[in-house]
Amino acid sequence: MPGKALITGGAGFIGSHLAELLLEQGWEVYALDDVSTGSMENLAGLTERDDFHLVVESVLSPAVVSELVHKCDVVYHLAAVVGVQLIVEQPGHTLLTNIQGTENVLEYCTKFGKRVLVASSSEVYGDHPEEQLLAEDARRIYGPTTARRWAYADSKAIDEFLALAWHEERGLDCIIARLFNTVGPRQSGQYGMVIPRFVSSALGERPLEVHGDGMQTRCFCHVSDTVRGLMGLMDSGVSGALFNIGSQERIAIGELAKRVRAKAGSSSEITFVPYEDVFPHGSMEEMFHRVPSIEKIGAAIGWAPTKTLDEILDDVIAFERSRVETAA
Repeated sequence: MPGKALITGGAGFIGSHLAELLLEQGWEVYALDDVSTGSMENLAGLTERDDFHLVVESVLSPAVVSELVHKCDVVYHLAAVVGVQLIVEQPGHTLLTNIQGTENVLEYCTKFGKRVLVASSSEVYGDHPEEQLLAEDARRIYGPTTARRWAYADSKAIDEFLALAWHEERGLDCIIARLFNTVGPRQSGQYGMVIPRFVSSALGERPLEVHGDGMQTRCFCHVSDTVRGLMGLMDSGVSGALFNIGSQERIAIGELAKRVRAKAGSSSEITFVPYEDVFPHGSMEEMFHRVPSIEKIGAAIGWAPTKTLDEILDDVIAFERSRVETAA
């Protein structure tokens, strides 16, 4: 039976979509967010509801986290520093928020006996140059600490280590979801997210900037599929395990730019920008290929993505067009 659910990062892109799904399923939702990278705009239509409660505070506040975890039945821990641009610019902030924030959440979930889902990231796998499916037990391949990108990957890996250790040592009821490039309406391109960045440029007839040579590949999963997977894992009852959530439809970023331009009916130029021009001082290393194995989550809860990349792009373009028209 639905009860009370806490979403840390509830005003974020994924968190706000998860809140909508939980409300549809009859849950009372508490959203904790400091609205630093999230947005009140993401919660339009929710804040007036009696079964939705927004707490504008930081996951770094033990007192606030303690109170919210205590009153809720389950916890979706999504709060984190996200976006390559922000991570490269603020690695210290990334480490503090992602590790200390997770420690706070796990501490009080353990103390009060609450089930928690920890959202992790495909960045944990590191840099796999081969085009291979990444299973949950695949080895991780990292670069030097001088490349700031790895601060995020390391912080999410430590989150996973903490959750699994507390499951073994203290009986924490937890499950971990590694997310692969979740996209869809309401995602911001402000911190480097590629599809909203490309779509915004195409609609504005500005150049689509591809970082590097454009041969790096990614798989994009619609946010509606992702949050359905998160809820399914929470409801599964499986504990102390981790699962990939993502699409297996792979595309090179250079080809993605062409497809966005065509779908948007744009005449924008596609330009290629060296990484060192975007991320100075050797602070950035590219991850060439990331394709998830999703056999494990399929076997556990029957989950698989339903939306194709073309459907995702149509959805994002329609959403961004409506925003432009509303603002005009």
